Amino acid sequence: MTRTRHLLLALLALLALVAAACGADEDADAESSTETTAAESDEETTDDTEDESTDDTEDESEGDVEAGAPVDLDINGDGEVLIGFATPGPRDDGAYYQSLVDGVEKVVVDNGFPEPIVVDEIATADAATELENLAAQNVDMIIVGASEIAEPMPALAEQYSDIFWYCNCGSGFQESEFYAQSVDDGTEIAYTAGYATGLLLQDTDATATTFIGCCNLPFETASLLGFEAGLQAVDESFTVDYVPAGDFNDVATATEALTQAVAGGTGAVYPYLGGSHRPVVQAANEAGVITMSAGTSDACEDPELDYQIAVGFDGGDYMEAAFVEIVNGELTEGTTKVFHVGVDPEPGAVICDATPEQQEAMDAVYDQIAAGELSDLFGQINGEAYGG
Repeated sequence: MTRTRHLLLALLALLALVAAACGADEDADAESSTETTAAESDEETTDDTEDESTDDTEDESEGDVEAGAPVDLDINGDGEVLIGFATPGPRDDGAYYQSLVDGVEKVVVDNGFPEPIVVDEIATADAATELENLAAQNVDMIIVGASEIAEPMPALAEQYSDIFWYCNCGSGFQESEFYAQSVDDGTEIAYTAGYATGLLLQDTDATATTFIGCCNLPFETASLLGFEAGLQAVDESFTVDYVPAGDFNDVATATEALTQAVAGGTGAVYPYLGGSHRPVVQAANEAGVITMSAGTSDACEDPELDYQIAVGFDGGDYMEAAFVEIVNGELTEGTTKVFHVGVDPEPGAVICDATPEQQEAMDAVYDQIAAGELSDLFGQINGEAYGG
């Protein structure tokens, strides 16, 4: 175990002892009742996943909730924490998939862990084999980068239950006592992306936008409908056209789709893509149409491409926030952390060079979402997208 790791665990243990001392005059049973789930909201996700906020939960006897016990992730006791990471997309796509790889690598550096084992471009059909191969490499933790390769995870997590399993599961996955997961509501996020696009579209002569995706997957549909709702909340005359490229990584098909959209008068493109994302953004820059990231939160500072909007559902940001709670014992296997727009700092769209009026409008939308004023709309969209 590294010196950094020792110091971290020692600090956490000290904090736990102080908290215990402060509550020593309470009933002995109060200590066991202070465990909480790791998630930050009591709202339902699109898969009816519920979580509880440790900030809002109160212990009846003390009024304050103690954090869970610190977790030593050196599962196999070899003195280091080795992380295995699996993702369906390319690790260097410059978009969603890379954001999670970058987040994992930052966690590793910050904590003095050895270099993680990263397996990328995993096909759904190969997920079981690749995840089992990771489990066999003496890893202490396995991170599954997306729900599209999570199908074999429940069985494997039970089989290799000594390993800590965490899934960055997007719109959600079935719960299990053998892994932790984090999820978000893509409809909320896409609504902010559509609203931001509508605000920028007002300064152009265009009314049409294009959403380039993969293949009509349910989470794509939810994001498409959320984007359309946000767009039309600015101006009902604004429209969005969905173009399926057949693959998140097919550069030729995706860029041709943009070429056709530009010829048809589109004023903005949402490249909801993986490996083909950056080529489409480059083509959008050349065509002079509004474009945005698909997950990457720091797109406004991109040194190579010109983004007008950063649409944040950044797997790296999620990973960093979740990892803190994993180490603190707050996000445990069997629990789910939900990221909400306007509640958590990670998800949601940002206009890169917003005017004061545009920023004020975006802030108001975030407040609406956080207050639950659009929950019925999001529920309807998710019901349509997921067939619930």
